[in-house]
Amino acid sequence: MPAIAREKRRLSARRAPRTFRLTLSKLAAAKRALGAATATETIERALDLVVFQRQLVDGTRSMLGIAIAESDREQ
Repeated sequence: MPAIAREKRRLSARRAPRTFRLTLSKLAAAKRALGAATATETIERALDLVVFQRQLVDGTRSMLGIAIAESDREQ
């Protein structure tokens, strides 16, 4: 994600404290893969990628004229 987009998201997003129980080895692997400095940054980048993936899929389906049923969204 470009630095400008990250900065815009950072300024506009409200933050709330949360507690998650995560496998440390999985978090460390994700942190390395994403090049993140902290666990919070790792989780935020991973969530950004999930949302972006959904946008790509929805946009591609829309371009191709494929009707999207609710059951398709869950797959």
